[in-house]
Amino acid sequence: MISEAFVCLVVAISDGDTIKARCGEPGAYQEVKVRLAEIDAPEKRQAYGEASKRTLAALCAGVQAKITPETTDRYGRTVAHVECRGQDANTEQVRAGMAWVYDRYAKNQWLYTVQDAARLAGRGLWSEKAPIAPWEFRHPKR
Repeated sequence: MISEAFVCLVVAISDGDTIKARCGEPGAYQEVKVRLAEIDAPEKRQAYGEASKRTLAALCAGVQAKITPETTDRYGRTVAHVECRGQDANTEQVRAGMAWVYDRYAKNQWLYTVQDAARLAGRGLWSEKAPIAPWEFRHPKR
């Protein structure tokens, strides 16, 4: 599903890597659920889960966002890069230490450089002694 970028109003922040946006013309709006590509934010009940959501909200809530789709996930969400206030929200979440680069889906290797800088600076989740990646938190090894 690679298509052109489009601009929508961000109407809700579900968590640190998912937004809801209202797209289209007045009277014919469509609500789109968007998963930020290449990153994975802490789960809501995980350390930094709520902080991650607040950080994304501070950048994107209530503003026009440029959404550049990459694909659709198994839950029907548009997986995309999202630009709010002239900043790539995906990158900014990693830079703030509010999300990991999602190894399984990462395409842009420079995101690892951003993540390494956040880790070295001890920003956000990297201030924890032993942060647990969301994919490990969701599916702990038994």
